Amino acid sequence: MSGSRAARITRRSLIGAGVAVVAAGAVGEAVNLRLLPGRSTMYRVLGLDGPAGTIPDVDPVPTISGSFTSASRGGRQVGWTIAAPPAEAPLPVVVALHGYGDDHSAFFGDSLGYDRFLAAHVTHGGAPFAIASVDGGNRYWHRRADGDDPAAMVVDEFVPLLARSGYDTSRLGFTGYSMGGYGALHLGGVLGESRVRVVSGVSPALWTAAGETARGAFDDAADFRANTVLGRQRALDGVAVQVDCGTGDGFEPAVHTYVDGFPKRPSSGFSATFSAGGHTRAYWRRTAPSQLAFLARHLQS
Repeated sequence: MSGSRAARITRRSLIGAGVAVVAAGAVGEAVNLRLLPGRSTMYRVLGLDGPAGTIPDVDPVPTISGSFTSASRGGRQVGWTIAAPPAEAPLPVVVALHGYGDDHSAFFGDSLGYDRFLAAHVTHGGAPFAIASVDGGNRYWHRRADGDDPAAMVVDEFVPLLARSGYDTSRLGFTGYSMGGYGALHLGGVLGESRVRVVSGVSPALWTAAGETARGAFDDAADFRANTVLGRQRALDGVAVQVDCGTGDGFEPAVHTYVDGFPKRPSSGFSATFSAGGHTRAYWRRTAPSQLAFLARHLQS
């Protein structure tokens, strides 16, 4: 091969490489500006979701599980799990609401590992509390037209069960991810500061309009309007609130709108973070330590 031919190939290769770099940059910028469809997939492909959270390598706090027949859910058998460190006095309790397609067990073990995150939290000096999860089906934690009412199940059946089990339900919190993140914000607002001290929503499944919602999330537009948390931020006045969402999460635009709708709050009682991450367990595990620390701090106040 002649020197001039080699030179031409080298220049062409360099130009091609430069175009590829510019194209990748343009794609990344278009993703950031939400100009491309499939934003969550593009973030993942481009490696923009950040590191995966890992479950601490510690012994978990003890858990107990059971079930009850829920009148509010039409006689369905509802499973539950409570994770709590040993304590001499009644512990405050956080009700943990699962996401779509999951059940009460998703918070513990090898899934999200909250029983081990809680153990690590207490070992490092964090105030102890209990985490109690319960099955809500895929009904988005509010009363549905067919009479299934997972919200009433939580408030009228599960919380009293926790009180009978010796937990201090006067110091009550809610947390949840995805569908459960919406549920935590919704139920925290329904009960208000007279019943709830703190709420944390991780990657909450939120929409700004009825026409944008996932199939099955609400019965119809009227159901969406009656139960959306957007425009109802004042219902959480007096309740400490933390919201975390990944920048690669498809719900991030609506979550931003929700967060922007809060009145100015003291920094100690309100936290909202948007950091690299998708709508994944990898992100939910990464946010778990800060979520537990926030919940513990405000359950003690």
